[in-house]
Amino acid sequence: MSLKHAVLAALLEGEASGYDLAKLFDVSVANFWAATPQQLYRELDRLSEAGLIAARVVEQERRPNKRVFTLTEAGRRDLVAYTSHPPKPTAVRDELMVQVQACDEGDTAAVREHVRYRMEWARGKIARYERLREWLLDGRDEETYLREAERVGPYLTLMRGRAFEEENLRWGERVLAVLAAREASVPVRQER
Repeated sequence: MSLKHAVLAALLEGEASGYDLAKLFDVSVANFWAATPQQLYRELDRLSEAGLIAARVVEQERRPNKRVFTLTEAGRRDLVAYTSHPPKPTAVRDELMVQVQACDEGDTAAVREHVRYRMEWARGKIARYERLREWLLDGRDEETYLREAERVGPYLTLMRGRAFEEENLRWGERVLAVLAAREASVPVRQER
């Protein structure tokens, strides 16, 4: 997948500025696709040049003018074509996993701190996802929302992001318990 399709899918929510899209990516899209604001702005320019999105300038008083973007029919057709192809399998590249893999020979105390940090990060993301969930539901129960909402894609990806972070918490708790138990039962190694 490319950033192109993540941006096109985000614009299904409606007209947005680059700043709006950066906020949207930070809150919801980031659970499955990360991008910096600079990457987003470059991609918006490419998509506009390709005719997949349309840009218009909104004049503002007391602030610089801003460009807002909408999905074109060509962009919608591109998304239809994109969703018809099977996705590539997920490839995980996670530096923390490499550190955990090497913890037996590495600085186990530091690795435990890294795991704790990851868990705090996960708790923060879950809290943001919960706020987004409440905003999407807007007082409805989940089943009513899923049955009646105009679009369910954002909610379904939100569910996946939340499940991923909840699993990070479960895994982190297990890692910390295993490392603490090993530390309590393994004699201190002598320097070679």
